[in-house]
Amino acid sequence: MKPNTSRLSKKEQVIWQRRYWEHVIPDDLDFEHHVNYIHYNPVKHQYVNKPSDWRNSSIHQYIKLGIISDNWGMSDIDFPDTVGHE
Repeated sequence: MKPNTSRLSKKEQVIWQRRYWEHVIPDDLDFEHHVNYIHYNPVKHQYVNKPSDWRNSSIHQYIKLGIISDNWGMSDIDFPDTVGHE
């Protein structure tokens, strides 16, 4: 991705988004949905076949603690509309 004039004048790097959307995590369920979204993201973008194939993921801690299984995310995961669109 080539930087545009505006990015150059502000000395912004192209790897970061220009804006972000704040989202307050109101409860444990919303936190779980967002963590799951992060774990599933490498599959969504077709970098790996299953979330646990992503070497640098925190999913390995969740598997080790028995919170989720090693084959979690082998099928498509549906997320609430409030997750992943911030």
